[in-house]
Amino acid sequence: MYTRCVARSSLIFSGRNKVSRYILDTNLYIRATRDNEQNRALAAFLLAFTPQIYLHSVVAFELLAGATNPALQKRTHEAFIEPFERRSRIITPSHEAWKRAANVLAQLVGQKRVSLNGITRSLVNDCVIAASTRESGCVIITENRRDFGMINTVLPIEIAEPWPIA
Repeated sequence: MYTRCVARSSLIFSGRNKVSRYILDTNLYIRATRDNEQNRALAAFLLAFTPQIYLHSVVAFELLAGATNPALQKRTHEAFIEPFERRSRIITPSHEAWKRAANVLAQLVGQKRVSLNGITRSLVNDCVIAASTRESGCVIITENRRDFGMINTVLPIEIAEPWPIA
C-alpha cells in the first residue's frame, strides 16, 4: 500500500510520528535527467529533505550501468552518487536482505504473479531494494507501482509516491 507522508516543522513524519528516511527509486533519477520539471522537483525534494534521504547501492548500480560512456558515468557519479558517499548515506543490502528478496521472488512465482521465465532483472533489483529498505526502516519513493505493489503483497514495505511533502 502506498502511504502519503506529511511535513511538520521541515521534517517528514510517517503515520507513526517518526521521522522518515527515504530511498529514491532509480526511475526518479532517470526522469529527472530527461525532463526539466522532474529535475526541478527532484532538486527541490533533495534540498528540503537531504538529512532524510539515502542512496541505495542497487540504485547506484542501475544508474551507473545505464551511463554508457565515460563522460556520462562521471556526471552520474558526481550528481547522484558522490553526494551520498561523502555523507555516508548509502544503504547496502545485507545477506539477510538478499535471502528475503529471493523468498519474495519465490513467493511471487508460487502465487503465479510472475512466471519463473518472466522474472526480469528490474524485478530482482526491486526485490533487493524492497528487502533492504524494509530492513533499514526506510520508505521507498517510486513511481513503479507495478513491481513494488506486487512485492508489497508478500513483503510489507513503506512506499510513497513522489514527492511526499505537504
